[in-house]
Amino acid sequence: MPDNHLYNGIIPPLVTPLLESERLDVGGLERLIERAVAGGVDGFFLLGTTGEAPNLSHRLQREFIKQAIELIDGRKPALIGITDCCLTEALDLSRYGADCGATAVVFAPPYYYPLSQEELLRYSLRLVDALPLPFFLYNIPSHTRNTFERSTARVLSHHPNCLGIKDSSGDWPYFSGLIEDYRDRSDFAVLMGPEEMLADAVLAGAAGGVSGGANLYPKLYVDTCRAAREGKAGEARSLQATILRLSDKIYGPAGYLRGMKCALELAGVCSGVLTEPFAPLEDEQRASVRAALIELGLL
Repeated sequence: MPDNHLYNGIIPPLVTPLLESERLDVGGLERLIERAVAGGVDGFFLLGTTGEAPNLSHRLQREFIKQAIELIDGRKPALIGITDCCLTEALDLSRYGADCGATAVVFAPPYYYPLSQEELLRYSLRLVDALPLPFFLYNIPSHTRNTFERSTARVLSHHPNCLGIKDSSGDWPYFSGLIEDYRDRSDFAVLMGPEEMLADAVLAGAAGGVSGGANLYPKLYVDTCRAAREGKAGEARSLQATILRLSDKIYGPAGYLRGMKCALELAGVCSGVLTEPFAPLEDEQRASVRAALIELGLL
């Protein structure tokens, strides 16, 4: 059985730095990875929502996987997102990732068509039985229209290659239910998606978080998770207050992805180019993000 303890802590969903729509910003990607490693992160998640995965061509997805894993160079686990409406495409990407040296895959329910839990479970079992790597479930119903209900997740959790679940639903009763479902399962990691809920999640027993803001300010998220895991609730919630300020002031002006990439560009980490159909921030919004970076000590 795979060791899920490799996946505790903070695992940033890595931004995909671009110079233009089909051209990877390799220098920016290297700076991004080195910034995160220096900040103490515990792994990387490639081709997630933060990485704009659904908007990347299959060619660019593969180039990103290859370049990122080479730059990570075995220092941290590398998870790759393989979510797709087509089982064949998901499996092809998982095999490519395995060939490049990925350590695990992550998949959300197929999107577009609503699925019954029976259909979702049948699809998932066909997928995981053919995967070359261990896997995480990814619950993000706002983007997929479909949910891994707790009963479905429980069945999949008994697969010998299942590492855990990342929940980005923002539904605290659902998440706290997951914590209770797996409190006695040391082999199953429950990870929080929304960074605004990180401290409370880890204080409640979560293994860590897949926090997008750790691309920009990795130490803040690592310290928050560490304090919460050590039971230092006051310190964890004080650090969480800074995360909430970052979320409000950087994501607030025009949305998460646009704010994140603008902030990384202003901080000199990587290009701020977004995938189509996203547009860069206007001057007034950029000025607001710049002011937030100065307030947070990142400029």
